[in-house]
This record gives sequence, structure tokens and C-alpha cells, in this order.
Amino acid sequence: MARTGKSKAAKTPKTPKKVNLALQGGGAHGAFTWGVIDRLLEDGRLSIDAISGTSAGAMNAVVIVDGFMEYGADGARQALQDFWHAVSQSAKVNPIQRSLLDIFMGSWSMDFSPGFLAFDLVSRLASPYDLNPLNLNPLKTLIDDMVDFDHVHCCTDLQLFISATNVHTGRVRVFTNEEITADAVMASACLPHIFQAVEIDGVPYWDGGYIGNPVLYPFFYETETPDIVLIQTNPIERTETPRTAREILNRVNEISFNASLVKELRAVEFVSRLIDQGQLDPGRYMRTRMHLIEGGEALTAMSASSKLNAEWAFLCHLRDIGRDAAGGWLEQHYGQVGKEATFDLGRILH
Repeated sequence: MARTGKSKAAKTPKTPKKVNLALQGGGAHGAFTWGVIDRLLEDGRLSIDAISGTSAGAMNAVVIVDGFMEYGADGARQALQDFWHAVSQSAKVNPIQRSLLDIFMGSWSMDFSPGFLAFDLVSRLASPYDLNPLNLNPLKTLIDDMVDFDHVHCCTDLQLFISATNVHTGRVRVFTNEEITADAVMASACLPHIFQAVEIDGVPYWDGGYIGNPVLYPFFYETETPDIVLIQTNPIERTETPRTAREILNRVNEISFNASLVKELRAVEFVSRLIDQGQLDPGRYMRTRMHLIEGGEALTAMSASSKLNAEWAFLCHLRDIGRDAAGGWLEQHYGQVGKEATFDLGRILH
């Protein structure tokens, strides 16, 4: 496979602007995040201080750090490409594939896939403890093979925050660099109707998206960087009303997986407003500047079943959507980074 080429970006400033990255989950749609980060790293005008990631966002995060420790930004770009290619290779033996009708219609979804329809039905009737008693997870093997977690543990230039949901308490557990293992990443991506809970030190965990997709609060306490770039794969808003059973379930999941994020965004907006009104000391409270990179209609129009489609052509398509979104955002908003927020929180909070 061809290695990622050198950056063709505009001239890099002497001191790149620092940002924190917040990476959502979303299955195969995590390849959109790959594209966004690939473009940001290629551009070179931003420096990543910390990353908070959940599910696919957690996978992207550990792959980025591993690549950075080897060969810097170019190493991170190459590591992401290698990881997503390995995901596509592993998926070739998956019984859940696009149907001939999906392919004929030019759809990336699995809506007419016999494998997907059977899996969707059975997963509602039986638990993963019944269907997969040996708890086999090829994705964990892939993560173990692709990521050197010693790099993640010893990295001091880039902080990581990986979230998972404690099954017993319902509270979030945030794993930091030295605590992150393949099990922690799998815990962050553990959808309970697909996988058995991941036990770490005797505590069972499910997908972090239920309580933080992703969590933002570690940025406030562990970094001094006020600019946060949220890379969104799960839309907070939709204009149409879901009517089919699958559309309803998908929207319920989107609302559930965004609920904790919306609460944190509301807190960010509240603190910023109090600072602007002079009711909080800006020397004591950090005014967070939020930024958003999203796929727009190109991503939101995709069926939820496409999150299980790991064909290389589809992953590259998502990557390209992400690169375009990041390129447009840089062109429009780079000058505002470090000065003001470019994500109007009022759009979703009021």
C-alpha cells in the first residue's frame, strides 16, 4: 500500500495553534474522523494537545498517538490509514455484507443485507452471552496487533482520555494514557447487544457513548488549551421525523448517545456567558472556545446500517468526506482559532 504523501499544506506557522480534539464514536463512520484528522495533520497549522475519544473515536485516538510516537504527524497519518485498511481486510470474512440490491442501488447501507437483517433480529432476542459464549472479538485482536500501547503509556506530549460506562454504577470511567490498554479501548466500544461487557479490574464496562460521546470535562481540568474541536459523526439535530422501526431506533440511539455531550456543551455555554457578563473571574475560569467539524448532509443521509459497512471503498469515501469537511473548516475558521468560538452553541441549546 502506498504510504501517505508529505503535506501539501500552506506554509506552516512557526508556532501552530493548540487545540484539543473530541472524537465521537460511530462504527465505520469513524473513518470520517480519520479523514478530518488526516487533513488537519497534513495542513500542519494546528497542534493537538489532548484527545478525548469514545468507541471508534477511542480507536482513532490510540492509533494517532502510536503513530505520533514513531514518526510524528506523518506517522500518525500513516498509522490511521493502515488501521482502517486492516479493519476493511478483517471485515471481508464478516457474514454481514451489502446485498446485491444495495450495490445495484448504489447504497452503502446494509438495509437489504440478509446477514444484517438476521443479525438485527437475533440481537434483539438473544444476548451476546448466548450468541458468543467464548467472547470472541476480532477487533480486539486487530487493536492489539496494530497499536503499541507502550507508546500510548509513555507519551507525554499528547494526553488521551478514553471513556467507558461502568455497568454497575452507570457512571463514566475515563482512562488516561498510562491506564489505556486494548481492553480499555474495547470497553469504550462495547455495545451491549453485540458484545459481552468488558471487565477491567473486576468491573464491567459498556460503550462510553452512553455517558460521554465523548467526555469534555477532562480538558477543563487536565489541559490549559481552551480551543476544543468536536469531530461529530452522530448528528444532534435532524429535520425529518423517523417513521420506520429502524429509523426510530436509530434516532433514539442518536439522542441517547448525544445527551451527555449536550449537557456538557450547555455547561460550556453557561460558564462562557457568566464570564462575558462579568459574573465569573476569567483569571480563575477558562473560557472554552468550541469548534465543530461535521459531515453535513453527506454523512447524516447515510443509513444507520452503514456503520457496519467496512468495505475499503466505503471507508475511503468517508475519509474523503472528512478531508473535505476539515479543509472547508480550515479555510473558513482557522483565523478564529485561539481567538473566538466558531460553533454557535445556541443553535442546539436554545
